[in-house]
Amino acid sequence: MSRPNKPLALVTGASRGIGLAVARVLAAKYELVLTARREEDLAWAAEDVHRFGAADVSTIACDLADADERHDLVEAVSSLDPPVQVLVNNAGIALSAPIGKTDDELWSRTMALNLEAPFALARALIPGMVERGFGRVINVASTAAVKGYRYTAAYAASKAGLVGLTRALAAEVGHRGVTVNAVCPGFVDTDLTAEAVRTIAGKTGQTEDEARRKLESLSPVGRLLRPPEVANMILYLASDAAAMVNGQAIVIDGGETIS
Repeated sequence: MSRPNKPLALVTGASRGIGLAVARVLAAKYELVLTARREEDLAWAAEDVHRFGAADVSTIACDLADADERHDLVEAVSSLDPPVQVLVNNAGIALSAPIGKTDDELWSRTMALNLEAPFALARALIPGMVERGFGRVINVASTAAVKGYRYTAAYAASKAGLVGLTRALAAEVGHRGVTVNAVCPGFVDTDLTAEAVRTIAGKTGQTEDEARRKLESLSPVGRLLRPPEVANMILYLASDAAAMVNGQAIVIDGGETIS
């Protein structure tokens, strides 16, 4: 089956941070469907992405942690024409708490957004990719999937589960022209990290500048990642050049996880 000149890419969590950076780098080569929770944020993101060369940008507001909204999104994207050929599972949440205070609600919401949503979208879209003989699935995991951070039991478990899902799917469909990979960023200079900095400062008595420098010091490079640095790896994994990259959990952290 022939591939369209501008295939369709779906990016979740696309209104800010890594997701917005991914949409920008994909804009010139792909038609785009962007999802996030709020319509107003998506409207702004769509306008922004048009400036990077996107001719066709659709948006769907959806809270992927909500089972009903997730089901509706899956139904909507399963019948798109052209079909989704690149799926970027980026939406995520990074709540933290000591294990004794990690309640069922925190655990369930983290798993729903970080693991159940990527599974649901992959289950819906990969069979069509297999039928067409081409597809790319890129899951945004975390260094928390490969090392331990205190107070992140739910988050680390969800991201480790996402890496496991990535490897299982890669083994299942790699011979059909569909690759499945994960990227595992360290701390990225996004709103999510800014929230972590505020949390650290509030709980330790440090200033926010001190808490930020602490996170920066985790990497031998001595700074936080920038969203485009993650996005450009995702652009590569979506390309034909990455046809033999499959089932990988690619760490992007400036050397933080060097063993």
